[in-house]
Amino acid sequence: MAATDDLQQTHVTHKTTKAGRGAREKKKELKSKKDGQQKERHNPRAFSVSNVVRTQRSLQRNLDRAQKKEYVPQNDRRSATPEEGPPSLVCVVGPSGVGKSTLIRSLVKLHTNHNLSNPVGPITVSISKTKRTTFLECPNTPEAMLDIAKIADLILLVVDAKYGFELEQFEFLNMIQTHGFPKVLGVFTHLDQFRTQKNLRKTKKLLKHRFWTEIYDGAKMFYFSGCVNGKYLKHEVKQLSLLLGRVKYRPLVWRNTHPYVLVDRYEDVTHPSKLEEDEKCERSCVFYGYVRGGNLKKGQKVHLVGVGDYGMVEVGVIPDPIPSVGKEKEIMTLSKKETKLYAPLSNVGLVSFDKDAVYIDIGKVNYTKKENLDLPRSEGDGGEDEEDVSEDESDEYDSDAPAGLLKSLQDVRDGVDTKMEYSSMRLFKGSKAVQA
Repeated sequence: MAATDDLQQTHVTHKTTKAGRGAREKKKELKSKKDGQQKERHNPRAFSVSNVVRTQRSLQRNLDRAQKKEYVPQNDRRSATPEEGPPSLVCVVGPSGVGKSTLIRSLVKLHTNHNLSNPVGPITVSISKTKRTTFLECPNTPEAMLDIAKIADLILLVVDAKYGFELEQFEFLNMIQTHGFPKVLGVFTHLDQFRTQKNLRKTKKLLKHRFWTEIYDGAKMFYFSGCVNGKYLKHEVKQLSLLLGRVKYRPLVWRNTHPYVLVDRYEDVTHPSKLEEDEKCERSCVFYGYVRGGNLKKGQKVHLVGVGDYGMVEVGVIPDPIPSVGKEKEIMTLSKKETKLYAPLSNVGLVSFDKDAVYIDIGKVNYTKKENLDLPRSEGDGGEDEEDVSEDESDEYDSDAPAGLLKSLQDVRDGVDTKMEYSSMRLFKGSKAVQA
């Protein structure tokens, strides 16, 4: 026990003041406290402000800043919850040659693992379990920029960092100022063309201040350094996709009160006989797309951009091509990669939705007949050829199987009206066929 006490560390105790002014004040205070003659101190200015005018201005400034942050909440009329509403529209804007198509291909590859060769039209992608986004590339024309400024929820302004800002980008920023000014993010490309890091840092600083002057101080910007296999680097694209998944959109007043549709695809359903009589006859077209803003009504006048005003004959509802997790997924047989991407104008996806049917494209399937196969034959096998033919005839596909149905459709020679004369129908497998 003594050994352990010797090993313990000893600390120097606090030395009380025994001389000087502090010691004298302490002794005087203890004496007055002991005799009961100690007086309580009441100094009203001890805990007050030293400068009343400065404190008043500071409080007024803080209250004014808090007041500026308050806003009247607006309900999005498109849906009760964000999951049930249409996908958010993200438009990629910039002059030609800055990398707009490459940016869309990189984002689609990151979210769906699908390689788009030529992104055309709206491309809807499921970026999370409850959120969907539609990417749209803006053509480099004033008319297209004006249309994009009216409907975009988020704008990715792509800038060639080596060249700098161009005239088209300033024109587009002036257009969106008159249409509510949606959220704008900056994307700077071609950073790999700078030879020195000093020049790169200087250019980044200049572009940042110029971009902040046009938008606001602190606007988000993303830098893409280079391309690998025709796409931007994965970690750089992932930073942009994380922000796209978290951003919240404030509904603009004009869009919240007026319905509009971004057409995903269209079909001309005019009767062929009318087209044969007159190619310039009145056409009947069907447009498919998500309704944004208010609600469409039957018989309501609509304006087709660049065409004119027309009346709607009918408005219908079709299944959602990319349903969210909360909704019932009506397509359960397709793979996960195809259900997360819907781009009908880019020839992507195997499913197309119509008003009364769902079409699944199985590609080009062609069964080559046995007699058309050029098989190598060895000498001396002439006697076995007849046996092989009989075996090939016996190995036909089942007529009820998918392969048998496709092969029967391939060998169709007669018309439908001719076949209906001697057609038959069997209610149950193995039952007697009913003649027409």
